[in-house]
Amino acid sequence: MDIRQINDEYSVTGQITPEDLDQIKAMGFKAIVCNRPDHEEPDQPTFADVAERARELGLEIAHVPVGRMGVDGDAIAGMVDVLDDMPRPLLGYCRSGARSTAIYEKSLHARD
Repeated sequence: MDIRQINDEYSVTGQITPEDLDQIKAMGFKAIVCNRPDHEEPDQPTFADVAERARELGLEIAHVPVGRMGVDGDAIAGMVDVLDDMPRPLLGYCRSGARSTAIYEKSLHARD
């Protein structure tokens, strides 16, 4: 995992697996948001698989997918809800971390 800290409350990374979640929890993350749609690639873990293990570990998790067309209004609204409701620190993930960074930045502006 290549976790990149955006600020004290939010970090991003590329695709995670259920096996990564023990380390993510040990690093102090309280919640996770998946910004990747299921089935972009045949071998990626589904959100449900990651979510099941996250919940077993007591981590909150949400799915706000951002497709290849980019961040749209529905995604921003979903991410604003995540930012309003989920504990910090929060880890966002997608294929590379780029969409998780973009949706976070756009959602911050939408909250202003």
